[in-house]
Amino acid sequence: MTTPPRLVCCGLATLDVVQVVDHVPAPDEKLVADDLAVSFGGPAANAAATAVALGVPTVLVTALGTGPVADLVRAGLVAAGVEVVDLLAGRPGSPAVSTVLVTRSTGERAVVSVNATGTSDLAEAADAAVESVLAPATAVLVDGHHLGAARVVAAAARSRGLPVLLDGGSWKPGLGALLADVDHAVLSADFALPGAPDDVLGAVAQLGPRFVAQSAGGGPVRILTIGPDGTRTSSLVRPPDVPTSEVIDTLGAGDVLHGAAAAALARGVDAGPALAEGVLRASESVRHRGALGWTSTVRPSR
Repeated sequence: MTTPPRLVCCGLATLDVVQVVDHVPAPDEKLVADDLAVSFGGPAANAAATAVALGVPTVLVTALGTGPVADLVRAGLVAAGVEVVDLLAGRPGSPAVSTVLVTRSTGERAVVSVNATGTSDLAEAADAAVESVLAPATAVLVDGHHLGAARVVAAAARSRGLPVLLDGGSWKPGLGALLADVDHAVLSADFALPGAPDDVLGAVAQLGPRFVAQSAGGGPVRILTIGPDGTRTSSLVRPPDVPTSEVIDTLGAGDVLHGAAAAALARGVDAGPALAEGVLRASESVRHRGALGWTSTVRPSR
């Protein structure tokens, strides 16, 4: 690739309050946590930090605003090397606070968050910023949050011929319109399309993406590729085996997968190998605490 790689991520940034517990509490039960960590989170934010850790400069288009929570999130992102474009710049705002409980023995996590439900439509602000943001970009990731802004960014990226990757964590109202401008959709194991209980990959492909994949925790990732002539090809990416005894924390593993895959796309890697790289990085991430604990030990891709 002659153009230097540069990724643009558009979506959610949160403040994550993560506590490690022996088990998720039952109703009216009180627990004492083993550990506490407070850091930025959110699918697009974690993906952006992942890409930076892998050597790809990254811009995060999100909504922070002004206030103490916004300042904490912004400081964490900047410390991680992520350039932030704040669509609420100069206006009062507060990113969502996510409460995360990680079960010590299994690394499984339970998350409660309002996500972006309290933020107004940001399409106009995104439209004003998109030209300068995308000018140096080589790939784009959207996570389906801040949907108005995501649609503006994805449509502009499509018009420039930039690959657009969707982090499909869950179905959200209006996501179908966004998928029309998505080239590669990588879905979580829990993703369900209304009215398509059986063939999720095929149903999503009908909405626009030519490459659709769905993860399955530690199991194989299923892929459906639609060729130029409409030919459907199914394949699998098998993650490396991670013994249960080595799983420390699954928090953010999906975000790492998407961020690493998007970073590879930004470097000019084809979708299949890019996804395989994302799977490899996600598998390594669960051996470490937090969504980004692995970044201190993993060498960037070249």
